[in-house]
Amino acid sequence: MFEKILIANRGEIALRINRACKEMGIATVAIHSTADAEAMHVRLADESVCVGPPAASQSYLNIPAIIAACEVTGADAIHPGYGFLSENALFAERCQKENIKFIGPSPEAIRLMGDKIESRKVAAKAGVPVTPGMAGCAADVDSFRTEAARVGYPVLIKASAGGGGKGMRAVENESELAAAIEAAQREAQNAFGDDRVYLEKKIVNPRHIEFQILADEHGHCIHLFERECSIQRRHQKIIEETPSVALDEKLRRKMGADAVKVAQAAKYSNAGTVEFLLDENGSYYFLEMNTRLQVEHPITEMVTGIDLVAEQIKIAAGEKLGKHLNNISQNGHAIECRIYAEDADNNFMPSIGKLLLYQEPVGDGIRVDSGVAAGSEVTIDYDPIMSKLIVHAHDRQTAIANMIEALKRYNILGVKTCRYFLTKILQHENFAKGRTFTNFIETNMTNMPNSSNGMESYNELAAAAAAMLSSRNSILLYSDIDDLHPSPWQLLGDWSIGSSISG
Repeated sequence: MFEKILIANRGEIALRINRACKEMGIATVAIHSTADAEAMHVRLADESVCVGPPAASQSYLNIPAIIAACEVTGADAIHPGYGFLSENALFAERCQKENIKFIGPSPEAIRLMGDKIESRKVAAKAGVPVTPGMAGCAADVDSFRTEAARVGYPVLIKASAGGGGKGMRAVENESELAAAIEAAQREAQNAFGDDRVYLEKKIVNPRHIEFQILADEHGHCIHLFERECSIQRRHQKIIEETPSVALDEKLRRKMGADAVKVAQAAKYSNAGTVEFLLDENGSYYFLEMNTRLQVEHPITEMVTGIDLVAEQIKIAAGEKLGKHLNNISQNGHAIECRIYAEDADNNFMPSIGKLLLYQEPVGDGIRVDSGVAAGSEVTIDYDPIMSKLIVHAHDRQTAIANMIEALKRYNILGVKTCRYFLTKILQHENFAKGRTFTNFIETNMTNMPNSSNGMESYNELAAAAAAMLSSRNSILLYSDIDDLHPSPWQLLGDWSIGSSISG
């Protein structure tokens, strides 16, 4: 087993990995930019190394600096988390060259499954259904036009090296095709340095279903059931749940078996996720494989009782999948909400500032994977996700109710958040009935208010009052507020402002 692991990430995932390492008796090294010198993931690690200035390209994506940090501290393995370098084959290769264990799949598997065209070929060769479309990328419009006519509109233009919706354009008819190809190529080049795009049939009203994979380095591979990730905004998941209400046991077994086939065909090892689109008729199609830990991995942990980060570390250390992974079952229902620092009334733009009040909800079945605390600075330099709120209950209805309750007890001042918007989704009739498709927000939420009657707009003023009153020892913070969305003034407790203020 490893003696010391360097965590090549930041925020809540760095803290999550740190916690797993500590439970396994493994020392940890945090890396950080100058902007993150006082961040929580730095404070809680055994050691820390600054790897560059705030820009991610000069710090968290700075491969030479990260390798040097590993060598200086004597770490024998690197866990990349997700994002940043987690799916960078060149980074995994560099780790191999320096005799540092990369806690993830091989560079070959990362490269193979990171290319959408090549991964489609892997899935098709394994007998797993893929969406109708091009077998390879093309540069001329005529090839796209011919393929679109063959599969039928609507179609999607997608970047081969893409992800997160970048380099993707939906095309409803032939008149839109040429412009969509040009726009997708331009965006793909800017985002990935690779302008290759291809065409596939657009599945109407699909669900986004993914299966969690674990594979060791001895040829054993299993799945740990599905997660439904259909609630998305701009192709970004914001609410995930398991089990999916759309799957019966027969379909679950079939999709799970196909997910394992894809992983085995790619000679995959470690944790990964095989993603599918499920149409309204019950047919499903391979979408892509994420060669890393997923943001939403906690809900799988909640229903299976398996620590996925610990399993990643064991696999990377050369261990076989343990007997405890035999006959795993899903127990209860789990939901995750991503808590972003963003302005729901301003097109969900990132919101920055200092967290003057930060109180996480507590209770049975409630878990918060967080990267912040009171006093933390939320900057423009990185992804605005602050934490993940996870709820586990014996059934879906109870899980939804408990999540709504947890959201209303999640008190944050200093930045604007998406909590109210998440609550409105959970309260929607179609969500309650399990009618969750990838177009859910566009179909159901376009006319909904995004913030709680202006509650979030009070944050800046309330935070200023909190800071002032704190210096006078006048704040009483309530931990039990009955209103669905208490005002920031209620959160301050008993206080008053006199006719004059000094000091």
